[in-house]
Amino acid sequence: MHRTVLITDVDNTLFDWVDIWYRSFRAMLDEVCSISGLREEELYQSISSIHQTHQTSEYAFLLEEVPELHSRYGDKTLEVLSPAIAAFREARREAMRLYPGVSETLEELRAKGIKIVAYTESQEFYTQYRFRKLGLDQLIDYLYSPPDHELPVDDVGALRKYDPERYEMKLTKQMHTPRGEVKPNPHILMSILDDLGVAPEQALYVGDSKMKDIAMAQGAGVLDAWAEYGQAQHREQYELLKKVTHWTPAQVKREAEINSGRDVTPTHTLRDQFSEVLPFFTTSKVAS
Repeated sequence: MHRTVLITDVDNTLFDWVDIWYRSFRAMLDEVCSISGLREEELYQSISSIHQTHQTSEYAFLLEEVPELHSRYGDKTLEVLSPAIAAFREARREAMRLYPGVSETLEELRAKGIKIVAYTESQEFYTQYRFRKLGLDQLIDYLYSPPDHELPVDDVGALRKYDPERYEMKLTKQMHTPRGEVKPNPHILMSILDDLGVAPEQALYVGDSKMKDIAMAQGAGVLDAWAEYGQAQHREQYELLKKVTHWTPAQVKREAEINSGRDVTPTHTLRDQFSEVLPFFTTSKVAS
């Protein structure tokens, strides 16, 4: 049976999420410490607690909720720390780029009539932002992600500087995975296939985590390819992420149990770049 669908992980498969997160968060944290006189070690626990509450390490309202900062500046926290926010945005802008060959590969697959689906554990708002900025909105048919955390404001529109359409994706259709369900649950992947009306043998799944992505694909009976080029767990940048992680102790324990449970052997490996998926889709244009 010909493969007609590519299902791909997003973070550290299509772009270096760890690098983007680290460079922007590092720039913000350095500025916060410079302004407040606090050592970053004094902030780790509060930051991690806030991230855990909202189940994301990208929480946009972080600074105004850090108690060590609010006790100093009160309602003027954001005003006083505006240089930190500016530093975050500038560093994020400079770091935001796809891995080499990703855009061209997705374009070639679309030209062949291959349906392209992205599945990530990153929440909707933050993932959609990167999709729009990186041009993925023009290249991916469906995005499956968890819904967003609750916002600490009633009127989201009041926070936005641009017209509402600037915050909407034009091509990619947003779909939600069940709240609280995470990889490597093969039933989520199987439900995505059901949504698409696709048999497991028609799809290829690509991801950078053996224990989450590859184990999940194998559990769902989908051909898997490990994005080895996206490995980040042993990089120095990852150490800061672990100190302010949104993972609760229970989730850290679960991850350790997954990693110690068994050794997952990928069926295929993409060693250097994303374009190595192309040989898996050698057929001519799929009929629509």
